[in-house]
Amino acid sequence: MSEFRDLSSTVVAELGEVFRRVPLDNIDAALDALEKHRRIFVLGIGREGLGSKAFAMRLTHFGKTVHWGWDDTTPAVTKDDLFIMPTGPSNIPHLHYIAEKVKETGATLLVATAVPDGPTAELADIVLTIPARTYGADGDVVDTVQAMGSLFEQSLWIFWDVLYLMLVRRTGARFEDLVARHRNFE
Repeated sequence: MSEFRDLSSTVVAELGEVFRRVPLDNIDAALDALEKHRRIFVLGIGREGLGSKAFAMRLTHFGKTVHWGWDDTTPAVTKDDLFIMPTGPSNIPHLHYIAEKVKETGATLLVATAVPDGPTAELADIVLTIPARTYGADGDVVDTVQAMGSLFEQSLWIFWDVLYLMLVRRTGARFEDLVARHRNFE
């Protein structure tokens, strides 16, 4: 059991180091965009997508009209929309293609990445840097004992939750109002 304690302590320490190193320069821009846009699209793949889908759920609870990009019922993106896309290495070809298509609409593109100077991040209006080791990328990131992109994926989930908490506090929203928008048929 000491291996469990050792590894869990290491993972928690890695996460702490990631959050100590997150650049704060675009946090306000992200919060401004979340406040401003009525419709928000969120799209991600793999474990990054799972964490971002959870963020999309919370934004729905906040009262935004949110569309998960891979759903068949997702409407067209317009210039009035915010499009959120995590891409750890910022160089995944099909995500880059989607980012290009989003930019053609005039929508605001927000990218969360470990590689802020990567090709997809360079297309973004707002880049949120999460300096955690991710699958398929190197750079100035926190290294990890974990497999593939686990540290980035974990950090992304927590990052979205903290950003959401900041949005709630910034706007004075009440948790009671957010709960009232939670799905009521489970």
